[in-house]
Amino acid sequence: MPKLFQHLDGAVAVMLTAIIGSFVTPSFLTADELPVETAKLTAAPSVPPVINRDSPAKVIVNLDSIELQGKLADGVDYTFWTFGGTVPGSFIRVREGDEIEFHLNNHPSSRMPHNIDLHAVTGPGGGATSSFSAPGHSSKFSFKALNPGLYVYHCATAPVGMHIANGMYGLILVEPESGLPEVDREYYVMQSEFYTTGAYGEEGLQPFDMQKALLETPDYVVFNGSVGSTVGDKALKAEVGETVRLFVGNGGPNLISSFHVIGEIFDKVYIEGGTLTNDNVQTTLIPAGGAAIVEFKVDVPGTFIMVDHSIFRAFNKGALGMLEVSGPEDTAVYTGKQEDSIYLPEGGALQSIAGGVAPAATIAESKEQRVQLGQRIYEQNCSACHQPTGLGIPNAFPPLAGSDYLLSDPRRSIEVLLEGLSGEVVVNGATYNGVMPAVSLSDEQVANVLTYTLNSWNNNGGEITPLDVQEVRSSH
Repeated sequence: MPKLFQHLDGAVAVMLTAIIGSFVTPSFLTADELPVETAKLTAAPSVPPVINRDSPAKVIVNLDSIELQGKLADGVDYTFWTFGGTVPGSFIRVREGDEIEFHLNNHPSSRMPHNIDLHAVTGPGGGATSSFSAPGHSSKFSFKALNPGLYVYHCATAPVGMHIANGMYGLILVEPESGLPEVDREYYVMQSEFYTTGAYGEEGLQPFDMQKALLETPDYVVFNGSVGSTVGDKALKAEVGETVRLFVGNGGPNLISSFHVIGEIFDKVYIEGGTLTNDNVQTTLIPAGGAAIVEFKVDVPGTFIMVDHSIFRAFNKGALGMLEVSGPEDTAVYTGKQEDSIYLPEGGALQSIAGGVAPAATIAESKEQRVQLGQRIYEQNCSACHQPTGLGIPNAFPPLAGSDYLLSDPRRSIEVLLEGLSGEVVVNGATYNGVMPAVSLSDEQVANVLTYTLNSWNNNGGEITPLDVQEVRSSH
């Protein structure tokens, strides 16, 4: 702005701005002279609206620290320490150049003092030294949003690691002055770990385990505070042809995230939440206490799985979410399965069997051979979910060992393999709610794998034959 106008008071500057337009801006106004607004805060996966103003404002942020009990996984509860009553904490959206008046309010029911360190703050402790609040107290401090980017915030009260591990982290977006490119959908996803005295899936109220945290061996690695937070009816949504922007954070406290969306390529990644971008990225690293912005267009319908590609964290510890895309197919981009045929390496001969054909070597001539052949099929198709021990994964995949669901009605298990299963099912008194797709196996293979499960892990034995499978198949 020309020096000619810098001595003018705020009211005159605003008047000149209205007359002359962009030639004079109110960017030099003091915090007391700026227009005032209260920040709209949202819980994950929602994001506050895009900021449409083209000049700074004084933004008042009111954030409560609350300790409360909530769900970590099915049947598993945890006492979370939160910002705004959710894990991760409320999403905060401001603009570069804004003056932020921050109020941290520690709820009277809290047992611990709390504060906040915002990585977007330039100042001692990121605000932590000015926001320390005992239970029932409130602290106020102010800062200017100098640098655009996506930043983590977290509690920094000793022991810092424990406060973060219990859920005290979130994201603050400082939009650049020019704004971000327009997209159709924006979502908030934040990864973190939980360290519990009980193993993964052990039911009941689980306390924090400091020793596991020190060893960096979490029982849970999750998105948005709990197992299953963004799956099923809570999945993120989009339509074919839309552009999606994910604000992705990593609260840690220990692990680096390898963030990946199965079946999508990130058109653009704002590396570490800053202004440097990279194009056509498959997986992006997000350090503990860091963030990234990823953008992509969805071209075809389907369910796209978000994971930490340190893959056991996804399928065994909870770091898995879903983006459900609806709309018309585009076979020029992706066809789906076009053919399912028999593969015979080295010219193996075919023999006719019920329901199709299979290599001669796969035809079982005895129950014992059927069990042996079924074990191979199980290891290739079933063990990842139901585990080599047949015990399944608590709250995720039901057991086959000692399963009342399997042993009480083997015919029902044939139907599950042939037709798939979705929705709630009760096994040994525990409720599971997931999706098992139909398995593409011949009648012989279905008979073999079910005979194997009936005769393994101290199950009560029996035999399923290809004729049994053919009978069930023909009845549907």
